[in-house]
Amino acid sequence: MPEKSMSSLGRMLGVLDLFDDRHLTRTAEDISAALDVSLPTGYRYVRLLLEAGLLQRVEDSHYALGPRIILLDHYIRKADPVLREGMPVMRELVAATGFDCVVSALFGPQVLDTHREMGSTPATLAYGRGRPRPPFQGAAPKVLLAALPPAQLRKIFDARRDEAVRGGLPGDWSDFRKQFAAIRKAGHYVSIGELEPQLAAVAAPIPKVDGGAWAALSLVFDTSRLSIVDVDKMVHLITEGAARIGGRLA
Repeated sequence: MPEKSMSSLGRMLGVLDLFDDRHLTRTAEDISAALDVSLPTGYRYVRLLLEAGLLQRVEDSHYALGPRIILLDHYIRKADPVLREGMPVMRELVAATGFDCVVSALFGPQVLDTHREMGSTPATLAYGRGRPRPPFQGAAPKVLLAALPPAQLRKIFDARRDEAVRGGLPGDWSDFRKQFAAIRKAGHYVSIGELEPQLAAVAAPIPKVDGGAWAALSLVFDTSRLSIVDVDKMVHLITEGAARIGGRLA
């Protein structure tokens, strides 16, 4: 395919990236301006995405993401090897603890929860499947970052240093790296009220044979339970469960 056509296709698909929590709908004018293309080109992108079901018209010439994405999400869930191998283990962890069990993964610069098995008293989570999580707060993001090669971790640190500092992490690269090296060595992380003040979590990486991580496996529970929870046992359960999933994926 000619380079010009590839560039046009890339810009058209870039329309989908313009939607987020602050921009649930867009007009063709918004889209054209954001992509720096002419209005006729913007309308052409919208028309093609409407025909594909990737956009839908909602009101007053505003467009939102379309229903075909729901269908694609269904296929993503069925094809995801981490979920295929991990869900039985997650259910075992829920049965053993009564707590929610969550799988989270890195997709480029974003941390996303990909599945949640509900416990006996499901936690109220502000973040769920598909909503990006802050990358420097909470147990799952920290074990995921700790599993990255130093060069990749440094790239994230340089690009988002201010965000890391706001999340309570060191603003100096050497100290930042040491903190994540300690998490990597421990093989788990326990967060208490970091992301949501009422919640605690214990997370471990689902290991790859190359030393990286497929995803993070977490047990999430209310901080009010800390006085009666055996955290060391939770750590053992989550690290053993993550290792079993990693073994199956290997």
